[in-house]
Amino acid sequence: MNSDPCGGVGILGIAWAFGGMIFVLVYCTAGGHINPAVTFGLFLARKVSLIRAVMYMVAQCLGAICGVGLVKAFQKPYYNRYGGGANELNVGYSIGVGLAAEIIGTFVLVYTVFSATDPKRNARDSHVPVLAPLPIGFAVFMVHLATIPITGTGINPARSFGAAVMYNQAKAWDDHWIFWVGPFCGAAIAAFYHQFILRAGAVKALASFRSNPHV
Repeated sequence: MNSDPCGGVGILGIAWAFGGMIFVLVYCTAGGHINPAVTFGLFLARKVSLIRAVMYMVAQCLGAICGVGLVKAFQKPYYNRYGGGANELNVGYSIGVGLAAEIIGTFVLVYTVFSATDPKRNARDSHVPVLAPLPIGFAVFMVHLATIPITGTGINPARSFGAAVMYNQAKAWDDHWIFWVGPFCGAAIAAFYHQFILRAGAVKALASFRSNPHV
């Protein structure tokens, strides 16, 4: 986004808008894929095939371009005023800080997705009702609060790509790689942590318990 990350609206308002909309979209699409980073994490966890993951990512990017196109068509004064909503590294922050913000922010989001949709956890904690879109929406809300001042909050490569394509100014492309590398790294770490550390730990604990029923 531009040098004024709040765009006169306020960080809290922007964060609520993103978090609330993600909650609605995830709920209405029954967990539909709307973020390449999340799709990538699910692919690494072997929950989505390679072909399906690639097709999802292409559709997500095309959808983002169309969405930004509609905003540009119907709200052009605001679109131009706020730099087309394109993500960019804000003044005072280094590339390293921006990349770290995107990695950590996406890790929080993707790990929340894994936790909220884990069938084994849902079965184990069936006495605690959890509406999966709710924690996912809150994760997006919290990540936006933390990272809007740094990068304008990407954590979704399709959203960043669509805005950059439609705005198509040099500043929208200068650090654009951050909004792909960061989210994909964060998603990979979340997938590894959930599948091979938490899950592996749970499996070992269960095996140990079964082998020693007197514990």
